[in-house]
Amino acid sequence: MSRPAAAAVPWHWSALADTWTLEPVVAALAVLLAAGYLAGARRERGWPPHRTAAFLGGLALWVWTTCSGLGAYERVLFTDRAVQLVLLLMLVPLLLALGAPVSLLSAALPAAGRERLRAALASPPSRVLMFPLVSTVLLIAPPWLLYCTPWYGRTLTGGLWNTGFHLVLVLIGLLYFWPRLQLDPVAHPYPLLIGVVISFVEVVFDAALALVLLYGGHVVAQPYYAALARDWGPTLARDQFVGGNAIWILGDLVGLPYLCALIRRLIVTGRAETAAVDAALDAAEAARPVPVAAAPSADASEAPAGDRPWWLDDPNLRHRFGGRD
Repeated sequence: MSRPAAAAVPWHWSALADTWTLEPVVAALAVLLAAGYLAGARRERGWPPHRTAAFLGGLALWVWTTCSGLGAYERVLFTDRAVQLVLLLMLVPLLLALGAPVSLLSAALPAAGRERLRAALASPPSRVLMFPLVSTVLLIAPPWLLYCTPWYGRTLTGGLWNTGFHLVLVLIGLLYFWPRLQLDPVAHPYPLLIGVVISFVEVVFDAALALVLLYGGHVVAQPYYAALARDWGPTLARDQFVGGNAIWILGDLVGLPYLCALIRRLIVTGRAETAAVDAALDAAEAARPVPVAAAPSADASEAPAGDRPWWLDDPNLRHRFGGRD
């Protein structure tokens, strides 16, 4: 196991801006995705600029999380890895999903390509992956598996495992936020309110994991971190304590933009449904034939039952107004 070069240099806040490393896979993917998205947005006239800003912002955050000081110290400090976990699993995929890339891809594809895309989205694997329970488990399970199995140590010592950490978390987050927000076509639409309920379930599991890291009495990957022999910064236990709090607090803070986006979707969808119902009622009213006006009756009591005043049929009042039994 080679000792990371960053272990010899004390961590500092400015490292988030002035210390850089290269994650070649993430950097290459970000460039390709940005170029493809911009080409599609330029071709699709009227594409919302805020969608483009969200998608490009997600790509930029992905690169920053893996290539800035966070990436340089990701295998030195537990806290850095914890912050990466939250950003890669929740914030980066949320921003990418807000960009509605599948809708843009569908608009850019020819008719045959759109049909194949619809068929893929309607396939059994897509339905299973986008089922609320499955996608929620996929979001909640990775942090627990990471910290409670040897996987965490492998991401620190293995290059492929580390790259997988940078990629798989974003993919899992996309599989969650895509069907929850429903900005892009999904295999089967579910009520948006389900996402609000699920978000509270996530808060519980995030808090439980944080409590395990804070008070579980076990230092994760202790042999690895001890072998670094860094003579600066917090102790191993203190580092894990700060990282556990980062998962708890930062995870809740990152969830706020998601809740705001979800509530906004609920409002927009509700208004659209109301407008559609109003339009259908107006069309039905316009299509109804206009009845021919009947000659006025001299006696209101002779009017049809549906047109007569209600008091003419009230047994306690009709005799006062000349009603007949």
